[in-house]
Amino acid sequence: MREIYYGDNLEVLRKFLKDETVDLCYIDPPFNSKRNYNLIYNSIGEGVDKAQAGAFIDTWTWNGRTQAEFYEIINNETGRYTGQTITLIDSFEKILGHSSLFSYLVSMSTRLNEIWRVLKPTGSFYLHCDSTASHYLKLVLDSIFVSRGGDFQNEIVWCYQSRHFSKKHFGRKHDIIFRYTKSENNYTFNWEDVVRPLSENTIKKYKHVDEKGHYRLQGRGIKGSPIQSAKDVDPQWEITNPELVVRDYLEDKKGVPIEDYWNIDIINQVSKERLGYPTQKPEALLERIIKASSNEGDVVADFFCGCGTTVAVSEKLNRQYIGIDITFQSISLILKRLEDSYGKEIVASVKLNGIPKDVEGAKALSLKQDDRLRKEFEKWLVLTFTNNRGQVNYSKGADRGIDGRAFFLKGREHNKDVTGKAIIQVKSGHVKRFDIAALNHDRQRENADIAYFLTLEEPTKPMMEEAREAGVFHCQIMGRDYPAIQIITVKEILEQNKTMELPFHTHEVVQSAERVIKNNQGKLF
Repeated sequence: MREIYYGDNLEVLRKFLKDETVDLCYIDPPFNSKRNYNLIYNSIGEGVDKAQAGAFIDTWTWNGRTQAEFYEIINNETGRYTGQTITLIDSFEKILGHSSLFSYLVSMSTRLNEIWRVLKPTGSFYLHCDSTASHYLKLVLDSIFVSRGGDFQNEIVWCYQSRHFSKKHFGRKHDIIFRYTKSENNYTFNWEDVVRPLSENTIKKYKHVDEKGHYRLQGRGIKGSPIQSAKDVDPQWEITNPELVVRDYLEDKKGVPIEDYWNIDIINQVSKERLGYPTQKPEALLERIIKASSNEGDVVADFFCGCGTTVAVSEKLNRQYIGIDITFQSISLILKRLEDSYGKEIVASVKLNGIPKDVEGAKALSLKQDDRLRKEFEKWLVLTFTNNRGQVNYSKGADRGIDGRAFFLKGREHNKDVTGKAIIQVKSGHVKRFDIAALNHDRQRENADIAYFLTLEEPTKPMMEEAREAGVFHCQIMGRDYPAIQIITVKEILEQNKTMELPFHTHEVVQSAERVIKNNQGKLF
């Protein structure tokens, strides 16, 4: 099973995921820390319209959607929620009012409740958060898991270093990861798979050797023994009082069990893992979680999957996986990451859900009214047409109608690559000849070689004539001419797999993931 869903995770969970089908779930949701992240590009300043700028807003607001979720919990007409959850959310409203934090807690409660539902009885759940809301989320998790027979297992502190510091408070250099299990005692925990290696100093202490291997001589834990539980005792004790000693063999040691504070480096500016995604987590962090709480062939889920670290590590460790994200930019990035790391055959085996597969589906996406989904139609079309290599333009107003850009290799001069530039405009309706004339003007202003006009509607004859009058562009490396203005319909993209033909160059929206060679690839799926 390799499944990725494009859409709101609450809707997807309720519509597609059955009860007790997931072995391990990890989520790294927005922290409600009021930090604004531009999803892929540079940070966006205050005063810029957030939705139009396409920023990933790490906060929640009280609106019709969260109000509906609040009443769903309080009224509990479907019987989904425990009495503890209802009482808790009711109390939070009295304390917090309809604040951003309260909206965040309501939205998280509905989703955490669904996560509990889809976990198997032996399943485990990890919630990644920070200090701004961790104490509230712990109460929510207790009301959902512990009240139903599950258990709180760990508060894991992920410690890391960064260059940022403050003269007003101690450096905030950790995140919190809560670990819960759906059952109190029956769950997967492979502690031996995540141990730390023994230190060189420890290994040197195993200085005795026999036919079984290297060993240390230790006192047995016998009450009253003069060498009770002592380490590295004199070998003479083995001769005079063998009943008081035991040989502790190095070969029996799996390693040092890890504690609940983890020192794992964040992804720095020069890391080979770095994709350019602002909240990307290191693969080492997910490897530890997935190895500890699942086995090969188990189903691992991430319902805020972002740049797809959980998905990529699950693929590497031969786990099945389910990922959900509400923005197509993330879906595109995950697919590119899988292709870069594991090849096109793995991407071809991924079951994609929620992505338009026909013109009617594309129309439905273009008509979405949810504020969180503004520009999703443009993102989807730009990235699909460019095979996830294009750059989505968020500040549309400032760039006069250009929805995306792509860079390609157009030739060689003086033994160096020459980069070409394409601009992309997306229209969902009311197309006319003037649109083509305006796009050609934009192409000239931007010094672009080619402009693509992607349209949901069929172009008119005057539009086609206007595009022809724009002339052609000669691509040296391909040895042929291309129309300077190309009109491509959604129908052609979906039914004929029409994509940008020119060879893409290095100006990619994110860095490429490292190629991964895995053992037994695909044997479990």
